[in-house]
Amino acid sequence: MGIGDAMTRRAVFLDRDGVINRVVVQNGRPYPPAGWAELEIIAGVPEALAQLKSAGYLLLVVTNQPDVGRGKTPAAVVEAIHNHLRSVLPLDGIYVCTHGGGADVCDCRKPRPGMLLAGRDDFGLDMASSFMVGDRWRDIDAGAAAGCRTIMIDYGYDEKAPDHTPDYVCGSLTEAAEKILTF
Repeated sequence: MGIGDAMTRRAVFLDRDGVINRVVVQNGRPYPPAGWAELEIIAGVPEALAQLKSAGYLLLVVTNQPDVGRGKTPAAVVEAIHNHLRSVLPLDGIYVCTHGGGADVCDCRKPRPGMLLAGRDDFGLDMASSFMVGDRWRDIDAGAAAGCRTIMIDYGYDEKAPDHTPDYVCGSLTEAAEKILTF
């Protein structure tokens, strides 16, 4: 890859739970599936990802999985979910933060941009031409901190709003992909 190529490589960073797969909502808050057997890919996601891939975007999942660090979910369960997602979706990479503490524990836990910046460095991405798609405030704030355009899939969770206003608000990854493909 030449110097010019690195400046034009672009990605769509995707939160996992709520963007790619269904979440379990309890008391207005989203929770990940407890295991591979509960994993349900949201309708339209494979097609939306295929369209983005065909348009030349790299597809990178960036996901907080704090229950691993808290000892509630074995790392093997998260890896099994990711292995399945890799086998059925055209993903180029999956970045995971398993730290269980607050946001100050590490640089990778969203809303910090560490996972996105790792993707930038690994793939030589132009962040201004890339997007972060998420369903929670942490995703939008991480994308903004990394210099991406941000798209919020708004499910109306009972939690704080992002500190940064999303560039776009959509109802699904299908809608988000349609918006991205206009660029």
